[in-house]
Amino acid sequence: MAKIMAVNAGSSSLKFQLLEMPAEQVIAKGLIERIGMDDAIVTIKYTADDQAAQNDKVTVDGEKAKFKDVTAIKDHEAAINFMLARLSGLGIIEDFNEIVGVGHRVVAGGEEFKHSVVVTPEVLKKIEDLADYAPLHNPANAQGIIAFQKLLPDAISVAVFDTSFHQTMPKENYLYSLPYEYYTRYGARKYGAHGTSHRYVAGRAAKILGQKLEDLKLITMHLGAGASITAIQGGKSYDTSMGFTPLAGVTMATRSGDVDVSLVDYIQNKEGLSNEEMLNILNKKSGLQGISMLSSDMRDLRAARDTNENAELAIQIFVNRVVRYVGQYIAEMGGADAIVFTAGIGENADWIRKEISDKLGYFGIELDDAKNAINGQEEIISKDSSKIKVLLVPTDEELMIARDVQSLMNK
Repeated sequence: MAKIMAVNAGSSSLKFQLLEMPAEQVIAKGLIERIGMDDAIVTIKYTADDQAAQNDKVTVDGEKAKFKDVTAIKDHEAAINFMLARLSGLGIIEDFNEIVGVGHRVVAGGEEFKHSVVVTPEVLKKIEDLADYAPLHNPANAQGIIAFQKLLPDAISVAVFDTSFHQTMPKENYLYSLPYEYYTRYGARKYGAHGTSHRYVAGRAAKILGQKLEDLKLITMHLGAGASITAIQGGKSYDTSMGFTPLAGVTMATRSGDVDVSLVDYIQNKEGLSNEEMLNILNKKSGLQGISMLSSDMRDLRAARDTNENAELAIQIFVNRVVRYVGQYIAEMGGADAIVFTAGIGENADWIRKEISDKLGYFGIELDDAKNAINGQEEIISKDSSKIKVLLVPTDEELMIARDVQSLMNK
């Protein structure tokens, strides 16, 4: 048995999960927020032991223990140091060397990386060079890799790319109708995102349906604060809604999704905005937040929809955009065997699943309301008579990362 750490480093956060492999047992998971500030928040969840209740920063609920602390953490290296020290202090690990592998989520791999890879100095340099494709993510991902390599020098480091799964898309699906030279010179194309999540739920869907993944046509819907839809044919990504960056596609919590670029230029000139300011609006002030003028959280919008017209409008636009992409992908693939809901909204909002499924009824989709009412667990939630099956599959990107680390360690 080996302990493997799956890591998702953001610009000011560090999400992690420690797993026992190949048993795929979660030992602990946690999140460090507000890195670089004096009031960083550290949360670690693990299985309670006899000592858990004696720590004043640990709360115990049955077999579950939760450590929480607020402290100053200046950078990612300090965050990792603090996290490893807490894992040791809480008795979750006895020695840092128990962690034999660390898998890192990296948002942009461009066309360089079609699979997860062991991190070498050359790989790290390429990740840093690809920062133009994900300026908010790749630098933080690289910082996390460097920090872990420094603190756990004997552990194998593996980069798992959000974009890798989508490298199987045909050219007609990933190229924009721009001068071809922009693609050859600058890599101007659709790369997609959430590939690790789409890969995981597609595999689970095939097992639930009792069929081979390569024999299925699936549409996986990762609906969370960031949202993307992917058409999967023959076990491979065939098309996906996110584009050159994760800004494109469906309406999201604060991201606009698809917008006519001429309109962006028009607003920018009218408002006297810089390119950076305009991108900030499209990424952080649009989507559900911008339309509703209330909240980026779907739960808040649902609570307000009966009395707030903009909250209702934001919900309807979100549903409309998802339905639009699903319909497009059914047409592109010449049909679909199943559609799959996952991620925060997809897994936990039965009412959104129903609204989307009802609008897709013309494809012969029939939702089973009783099955759909159960959130957060694997289930076929369509009726037996449904021509296209509807599945709920909670995603587990950390498990996919750990599996990739295990696979590369075995090689």
